[in-house]
Amino acid sequence: VTYDTTGFLEKNRDLLHLDSIQLLSSCLRHLPRIFASNMLNQAEKPVVGPLHKAGGADSQKLSVATKFKGQLFQLMQRLESTTPHFIRCIKPNNLQSPGSYEQGLVLQQLRCCGVLEVVRISRSGFPTRMSHQKFARRYGFLLLENVASQDPLSVSVAILHQFNILPEMYQVGYTKLFFRTGQIGALEDTRNRTLHGILHVQSCFRGHQARHHFKELQRGIATLQSFVRGEKTRKEYAVLLQRHRAAIAIQKQIKGRNGRKTFMEISDASVVIQSVIRGWLVRRCSGNTGLLKYGASKGNESDEVMVKASFLAELQRRVLRAEAALREKEEENDILHQRLQQYESRWSEYELKMKSMEEVWQKQMRSLQSSLSIAKKSLAVDDSERNSDASVNNASDDREYSWDTGTNHKAPESNGLRPTSAGLSVISRLAEEFEQRSQVFGDDAKFLVEVKSGQVEANLNPDRELRRLKQMFETWKKDYAARLRETKVVLNKLGNEEGALDR
Repeated sequence: VTYDTTGFLEKNRDLLHLDSIQLLSSCLRHLPRIFASNMLNQAEKPVVGPLHKAGGADSQKLSVATKFKGQLFQLMQRLESTTPHFIRCIKPNNLQSPGSYEQGLVLQQLRCCGVLEVVRISRSGFPTRMSHQKFARRYGFLLLENVASQDPLSVSVAILHQFNILPEMYQVGYTKLFFRTGQIGALEDTRNRTLHGILHVQSCFRGHQARHHFKELQRGIATLQSFVRGEKTRKEYAVLLQRHRAAIAIQKQIKGRNGRKTFMEISDASVVIQSVIRGWLVRRCSGNTGLLKYGASKGNESDEVMVKASFLAELQRRVLRAEAALREKEEENDILHQRLQQYESRWSEYELKMKSMEEVWQKQMRSLQSSLSIAKKSLAVDDSERNSDASVNNASDDREYSWDTGTNHKAPESNGLRPTSAGLSVISRLAEEFEQRSQVFGDDAKFLVEVKSGQVEANLNPDRELRRLKQMFETWKKDYAARLRETKVVLNKLGNEEGALDR
């Protein structure tokens, strides 16, 4: 280690007292006076640095003890203003190799450093210290609300009594609580358990609120989406229907124009053929007398023969073209007849399918109607039996009952009529629903049949809609049958209860 000795003497110089210097200067010898003059010169030099002390003539004359006292005072002030911590470094072995632990060496170092003694002293006394305010603020929520609102000292004492901490394990001071080792751990465990329970309850409640809010928001979004999609679909359907009608009108005009054009072409060709054939027949029957007379009158027979030949050639060409056009039209007519036969065969198949589906639906409707009529009959029979029983009871109890007084014998009769009216209302609702549903399904099936036959124009797929309608009918039939069974069971129960009340 290299040391720097610059200023070592000035830093560690201990000045003499002024009285000693004055004593040396008062001596009669020359040597003490020289020492005194040198000491005075050194004392008169200004001291610059942190050890300079202002005020008075002796402000620069600081001894080593005074300096040490000042440094110690500064150290105590710094320790009081801060929270010091220290770390003890323990060597696990003398070889400084990893993974090696020597127990004797570590224990010797702990003894030499005084750690074991500090722990022993802390355990023998009250190492844990806490103010009343801090203790009440940290553990006050474990008490009831009326106790926790008192002063910190009362809260602290109440906490100690509630958790059954022994009196010899703590001491209560004016401003602080003193605990022996291990007492705060029990309070911390209780506090942690309580906090975890509170957090768990809060998390469950907040999760429930969040889920409830999410479900409400989801239902609102689904409702809004259904409204928006319905409005959008209706608008698109209206536009599509308008376009379909416009397309049908355009197709009708184009097909009419094409048909008229084809008819005029065929008519013109027929007129040309008829004129050619009639002219040929007339000329053959008359022996071409008109042409001979015309040629004799002109006197140029050869020219007339050439004109006749050219005219006949033109007529033959026209006849050939008309025959070709007629053959084409006949071929097109054959193709159209074949397509018409195919469409008729398909339509017959569709009609057979529709008839079979209508028969199945009618059978199912009849079965539902029969079950409903049976339920009505059973209800009517039960109602008549109840009415007869009620009349018999009224006749027998005529002496004990009075309409003017309104005695307590009227309660069983009213209780017996209420289930009957409820059963009738349920049966009436089921009958109304059956009639409405049957009418709706019948109207839908009739509409799809008309669409498929071409009587009504709509942008729909009849087969797919029929399948979907059949599925809806099957679902409704199962649900309706289940409700009929449930209604029958309920009516039987009501009948049994009414019988018990009558008895």
